Amino acid sequence: MKKSIFGALALLALTVTLISAGQKDDEIMTKENGMYVVNTTTLGKDVQGYASTTPVKVYIKKNKVEKVEFLKNQETPKYMARVKKAMLNKWDGLKVKDAAALKVDGVTGATFSSEAIAKNVQLALEYYQKHK
Repeated sequence: MKKSIFGALALLALTVTLISAGQKDDEIMTKENGMYVVNTTTLGKDVQGYASTTPVKVYIKKNKVEKVEFLKNQETPKYMARVKKAMLNKWDGLKVKDAAALKVDGVTGATFSSEAIAKNVQLALEYYQKHK
């Protein structure tokens, strides 16, 4: 009897820990200054760049992408600077539907990071369309 109660408590503690470690739906998309902000930390947890995940925040106002912002990652700063310069504003000003359909070329030498950023933006836009 003691073992089953102990086991049940351990399972409950593990479940609570796992749930609290994840990003909640209300943290994925928030509203700031009249804009929807979609954070891909959880959405893109399986999207790998060269060295790590590459989460972004996508800011959307009146169904248009205002900006894309990198979040903390472990990618090489030199390569991420190149990705930022070449890609980051490609989605700016586009309607969400058009931005979601946009095929952005990767940066030579930073292919994995580029593709991961593009995938994260895609995930954010899809999430916004489903949950706005």
